[in-house]
Amino acid sequence: MIKILSQNAAKLIASATLGIFLGGCSLALTSTNTDSITPEQPKPVYKKQVIIATGYANISAQNSDNAAQRRLMAIRASKLDAYRSLTEQVYGQQLNASTTVEDMVVINDTMRAHVEGLVYGTKVVSISPIGEDSYETKLELEQDTLLEIRNLFLAAN
Repeated sequence: MIKILSQNAAKLIASATLGIFLGGCSLALTSTNTDSITPEQPKPVYKKQVIIATGYANISAQNSDNAAQRRLMAIRASKLDAYRSLTEQVYGQQLNASTTVEDMVVINDTMRAHVEGLVYGTKVVSISPIGEDSYETKLELEQDTLLEIRNLFLAAN
């Protein structure tokens, strides 16, 4: 009988000890100490890399007697200016300059800039009036397309 009681007592002590250990673990896991909790890091959002080109044109500089036609011509001119700017970013710009000096005085100083290239895959981001007399056009070109254009250009040369 004493042997049965000691076995029961041993089971009771083992159960109590196990309960204390498990209870202690659950208390440690449900701690409300906010100093040790680190917030979950947000996942990065994938964004495509783009280059942006901007072009401008004045309405009053357009040659037409019709105001609506001048406005449309300014929109088209600002778009072409944006394409020129984008082409400069893709291919670079060729500069030619010359200066004439006579008797240590500059007589003539000229500079010519030239850009040439094929651009595709552009997206018109916006065409907006700026003030009363101007338009602004913004174009964007994805970085992947830019690299493809450059590789095609380098392979052709």
